[in-house]
Amino acid sequence: QVQLVESGGGLVQPGGSLRLSCAASGFTFSNYGMGWFRQGSGKEREFVGAISWSGGTTYYADSVKGRFTISRDNAKNTVFLQMNSLTPEDTAVYYCAAGQIVVPATRSASYDYWGQGTQVTVSS
Repeated sequence: QVQLVESGGGLVQPGGSLRLSCAASGFTFSNYGMGWFRQGSGKEREFVGAISWSGGTTYYADSVKGRFTISRDNAKNTVFLQMNSLTPEDTAVYYCAAGQIVVPATRSASYDYWGQGTQVTVSS
């Protein structure tokens, strides 16, 4: 069955970095674009960024542009989210998602498969 499993979340101080991973199985990963979303406590889920099936195209929300980088390794069926210069406003559960998308694909409805999420907390 299809699985997306996020890892790498945790507690980090403001200004710090984290690298999230999302391991995919159960579908042809290299045929799917991937997105990252996040949901803070009491907030709606919001788009963070997306990467095309080849990795050649990426797109980011304005709130993370220049700080976050998405990459993928199709040989390992894994997508990554490198997060730098983290602030408390980045605290959220982060989700990866897969869809046959055209980047940018900022709407949740564009994605077919979702992971369970990983918590990122930015606090001193």
